[in-house]
Amino acid sequence: MWRLIALVILFPPLPRSMAAERPNVLVILADDLGFSDLGRYGGEIETPHLDLLAEHGLRFTQFYSTARCWPTRGALLTGYYAQQIRRDTLPGIPSGGRGQRPEWARLLPELLKPAGYRSYHSGKWHVDGMPLENGFDRSYYLRDQGRFFSPGAHFKDDRPLPAVERDSGYYATTAIADHAVETLREHAREHADRPFFHYLAFTAPHFPLHALPEDIARYRELYRQGWEAIRGQRWERIQKLGIIDASLSPVEREIGPPYHFPEALKTLGPGEVNRPLPWSELTDEQREFQAAKMAVHAAMVDRMDREIGRVLDQLREMNAFENTLILFLSDNGASAEIMVRDDGHDSTAAAGSAATYLCLGPGWSTAANTPFRRHKTWVHEGGIATPLIVHWPQGIAARGELRHNAGHVIDVVPTVLELAGVADRPRDEDGNEAPPFAGRSLVPVFRQDHSVSHDALWWLHEGNRAIRVGQWKLVSARSDPWELYDLDTDRTETNNLAAEHPEKVQKLRRQWNKRFIEFQELASRDVKKGSGH
Repeated sequence: MWRLIALVILFPPLPRSMAAERPNVLVILADDLGFSDLGRYGGEIETPHLDLLAEHGLRFTQFYSTARCWPTRGALLTGYYAQQIRRDTLPGIPSGGRGQRPEWARLLPELLKPAGYRSYHSGKWHVDGMPLENGFDRSYYLRDQGRFFSPGAHFKDDRPLPAVERDSGYYATTAIADHAVETLREHAREHADRPFFHYLAFTAPHFPLHALPEDIARYRELYRQGWEAIRGQRWERIQKLGIIDASLSPVEREIGPPYHFPEALKTLGPGEVNRPLPWSELTDEQREFQAAKMAVHAAMVDRMDREIGRVLDQLREMNAFENTLILFLSDNGASAEIMVRDDGHDSTAAAGSAATYLCLGPGWSTAANTPFRRHKTWVHEGGIATPLIVHWPQGIAARGELRHNAGHVIDVVPTVLELAGVADRPRDEDGNEAPPFAGRSLVPVFRQDHSVSHDALWWLHEGNRAIRVGQWKLVSARSDPWELYDLDTDRTETNNLAAEHPEKVQKLRRQWNKRFIEFQELASRDVKKGSGH
């Protein structure tokens, strides 16, 4: 509570008449969505509501995440790299998925409150602390991500709810949207004179692959043609849409899941494969098993789009659609992981049902991340490139345009704060101003492409490292040698130029190390003093 009081003192609330002129903000975050899973990014999955936002707004082609769920969410809601705020691992510092943010690393709702905003959260959290204690006014927090039909751990306004019984009619994607619609209706009824920020964080299409039978049925036959065919079709559409001008990356047949769970492979049976083998080399049983998995993944994306449609309808009903900035993106690329957790896997149950535990795996993840290499957890483009759809009829004149400007989830907070009229950074309990945001406001890009540049974009996750400076990207998978790519001509990272430009490799390596040292020093400051968030 003291944090909110301090912020109000530092940033007095705007008059209600001024606050009402600010745009509402709806950030929609998908979980493990592949770069080309949406229709307007080349996919075959039916996503008409998101496609419509893209056709009447902007699509970014070079927007990035952190390669993993919790680092992305920390960066998205604070405007800092996850390592700066201890939400991804740094050696010798309590950090990572259980890391505690420094006091100065406030979440966006706290920063918006003095500007008159009410803030709402629906869905996944994966940030330290609880939603209401971090500035949200209402929240539905789904902690149990392993049971789409019967979660055992979920919360409303930070208070635990009873576990959901299986076969009760509950489905997580629908429940998350239900809460979003409910809170928006409440806002229209009780707070119509104030702008809102809504953080709508779906758990789809993250594993386990659970979907409604009627949604799966729409895709059951489609994926029997195999992952090479789907990847090729997506690549054709991506080129026609003008999203990527490069060569299609080769399939890395030797790259499997980032973590090896041999017992899971035994449980899943002979239909599972942990490499993106040629479809023609699979047995009939494997083809059937793999096609069924992708049908469930597609059904999860399809259902998420349908539920987003209900939220958009609510915005229209409350006359807020025209002046709501909508941002849609994913927390990382599609996942090559294969595991079995929670309630286990019943091989006799229908694919996608509550008794099953299926993961997308490297074959379909390679297709979902078309045209890029690698998957979630890697910092090659397949792990970090995300769609970004931006829609705001009242504030963006462009309709259906592409933006090739490079951006990162660290840019969301500065962008929203600029539009909300919040110019200053927050301060800690001692009155010290927080460090400068790592991100940059993308508001100029809404008007003109390539109008915002970053000194560098930087990545580190589980030993995977990368830095992008202008067109150049230096990247390494864990202990592998550094690779160098010119993303202006080779966005898909197919032509390693490290041997041709050793001086560029060394320069970028020094820049990566310099950032690492700076982030480590910042993250360790109040740890040394013995305080944390």
